[in-house]
Amino acid sequence: MELRHLRYFVAVAEEGSLSVAAQKRLHTAQPSLSRQIHDLEMELGVQLFVRGPRGIELTPSGRVFLDHARVALLQVEAAGEAARRAAQPAKSAFSIGFLTGYEMDWLPAVMGILRGKLPSTEITIRSEDSPDLAAGLMRGKIDLAFMRPERSAAGLQFKLLRHDPILVMMPRDHPLAARSSVRPKDLVGQSYIGVSAARAPTLRSAINDFFTRHGLAMEAAHQAENLAMAISLIASTGGICLLPLYAQNLLPKTIVCRPIQGAPPLVDLVIGYNEGNRSPLLEFVLSRVDEIKFQALRHEGG
Repeated sequence: MELRHLRYFVAVAEEGSLSVAAQKRLHTAQPSLSRQIHDLEMELGVQLFVRGPRGIELTPSGRVFLDHARVALLQVEAAGEAARRAAQPAKSAFSIGFLTGYEMDWLPAVMGILRGKLPSTEITIRSEDSPDLAAGLMRGKIDLAFMRPERSAAGLQFKLLRHDPILVMMPRDHPLAARSSVRPKDLVGQSYIGVSAARAPTLRSAINDFFTRHGLAMEAAHQAENLAMAISLIASTGGICLLPLYAQNLLPKTIVCRPIQGAPPLVDLVIGYNEGNRSPLLEFVLSRVDEIKFQALRHEGG
């Protein structure tokens, strides 16, 4: 088995099509790609794909193999990144990732404790979805990330920062906006905007658990792939969306948020890092987590 077999397999699994994977991802001929997949299945002794009504679909064996194939490719990329960093020791580099929207509260706090390290360190900032931050940590491209505690993120460790309550976001002229808080049963019958299971799996799981706990049957009329899209859909469709507390910092004046009565759903904000990362600067930042939390709280209060 070669790395190209894993890359080809992951590309087909993610695109759901041999032709699309061959043309857009791999830039190879489809017959050649089909042979590579066939050779991989023969070597493993299991069928990885079947043809379904929506195109190529993974078998149960294929779904299990996909998780391991992704991790293997990430580890190879991380090894290359570590080697490149080792070859350039003159000036240290440190990359910090943020779940989009959290920079406002947490970046000033981090930069505050790093101020004395800045002359000798190149700091880069990335703003992405939490699954992409996890991938960046696993690849060695990000040293530290403010994110969700992603599942199936091999080799990552998380330090809890806080539990964020999830609020109801809606247009200012929405009937529920006249209330100071929203009861769970008030959500039934509303035009609901869901969040992506792929781009925000931890948030999606927290919301679904809340619906299940209260016996709410909520069908999403629309699905938001990111925070900006959620805000746009709220404004354009007049629907409601459940989003974490920090999202209120980014709302236009036409959209308001209301807390949920009782025990609202919560989603964790954590600092994530790769347990194999031996960066002294990472160790320094992790030793100052309590100070970062204190400084962020002061920034929010200001």
